[in-house]
Amino acid sequence: MYTLEFPVRCSPTILYEFLSTPVGLQEWFADKVDQRDNKFYFSWNGSTDTADIVEHLENEFVRYRWDYYGDDEFFEFSIEQSPVTNETILKITDFADKNELKDQERLWNTQVGDLKHRIGS
Repeated sequence: MYTLEFPVRCSPTILYEFLSTPVGLQEWFADKVDQRDNKFYFSWNGSTDTADIVEHLENEFVRYRWDYYGDDEFFEFSIEQSPVTNETILKITDFADKNELKDQERLWNTQVGDLKHRIGS
């Protein structure tokens, strides 16, 4: 398990929409996103992965589990406010094998770069 932190210039409410809704996620995370109940369908280049929302708290965090993850694995977007700067911080928690860690970090950096561009941060 690893956690990455990114400062994002927007309110937690706006950020949460980009992390928890098909329309928001489609802006930066996947080519196409559909939702049926608590199941999300993420499509990239014609292939689709499925994830369930395991847990969420509005404007604070959303936790997903890919269908191919074990029961104790997930990826989570959490939103915090820095007590010092009042800046909004996006924390991403995910799982990867040690040999995949650098690639995963690069992927998240690219994805969050797209997110910040969409938000105007």
